Amino acid sequence: MNASETKTNLLDLDRADCEALAVEFGRKAFHGRNLFKWIHKHGVVDFDAMTDLPLALRQQLRERTEIRLPRIVHAHPSADGTIKWVMELTDGQHIETVFIPEGRRSTICVSSQVGCALDCRFCATAKQGFNRNLAVSEIIAQVWHATRHLQASPTNVVMMGMGEPLANFDAVVKAMAVMQDDLAYMLAKQRVTVSTVGIVPAIERLREVSDVSLAVSLHAPNDALRNELVPINRKYPLAELIPACRRYVAADKRRKVTWEYIMIAGLNDSIAHAKQLIRLLEGTPSKINLIPFNPFPGVDYATSPPEQVEAFRQRLIRSGLIATTRKTRGEEIAAACGQLVGRVQDRTRRQAQVQLEQDRIGAP
Repeated sequence: MNASETKTNLLDLDRADCEALAVEFGRKAFHGRNLFKWIHKHGVVDFDAMTDLPLALRQQLRERTEIRLPRIVHAHPSADGTIKWVMELTDGQHIETVFIPEGRRSTICVSSQVGCALDCRFCATAKQGFNRNLAVSEIIAQVWHATRHLQASPTNVVMMGMGEPLANFDAVVKAMAVMQDDLAYMLAKQRVTVSTVGIVPAIERLREVSDVSLAVSLHAPNDALRNELVPINRKYPLAELIPACRRYVAADKRRKVTWEYIMIAGLNDSIAHAKQLIRLLEGTPSKINLIPFNPFPGVDYATSPPEQVEAFRQRLIRSGLIATTRKTRGEEIAAACGQLVGRVQDRTRRQAQVQLEQDRIGAP
């Protein structure tokens, strides 16, 4: 075991943890708050630069802790301002983080796992299999790096990068709390979104411990088609998923579930599908985000024609639903989740990890 493996990575700690650490070191809790603020609000990783911490505490921090960040190994800017970063973790694995600018808004898509075990048919990450969950430090480090690069905190963060966030529940919830902390990234609850394929027990649990926004990768208006596209639907079908989502937003009448719906030509994009979707979401506060499919090697699906996407959207709008079409961003940098890492990631020894993770979360 090397020295770094015996040290506490301070990026794994939230504000309360930093306060407890300071007290453990014989200092005051406010020293821990200051430490937390240096790391996240100011982006400082050099203990010597944390000038309002006592010299003795800084020495203790050097001896017993570290601030260990993943390394950015690729930065791919797009002509539209989108940036995709590939980050290398300490064990050599790779993850992706994407920055998407939209006027005054800036969104960071954050990964929660190395790969994914849920095998959604249209997903580039799924084709790489599953390796492991990310630690809190590896999740929040993506926001840390993006903030340093942009020289400002993002206005929005979505847990919509590589992996299924609710399959890495505890680490994701803790990282999202750091994102919202006033001494860190100061993101409002409605500006942090967790995107899930629909692990119903985890949605119910999330409702009890967090108030972030909820997005659900729906992609089909009936169980037969969703079973094909999103296999976890066989375990948690629409009859369970939709009520769980209603309960999640019930406490606040201003909240809506965002339904992510990838438009795949000839498969789920007909007006008949739109009518089914309208019936399915009746009574659920909803916003539908239509996403033109982003093709990648190894799949036979094609993107729905723009006129078909617009006809689908207009049918939803006529029913009273809020429906938008996501602008395709970063095509030339392979901005769909997992595409870029797929070119550099080692795919060997994955199947055993995939099966273990599927068993753990109840995936078929």
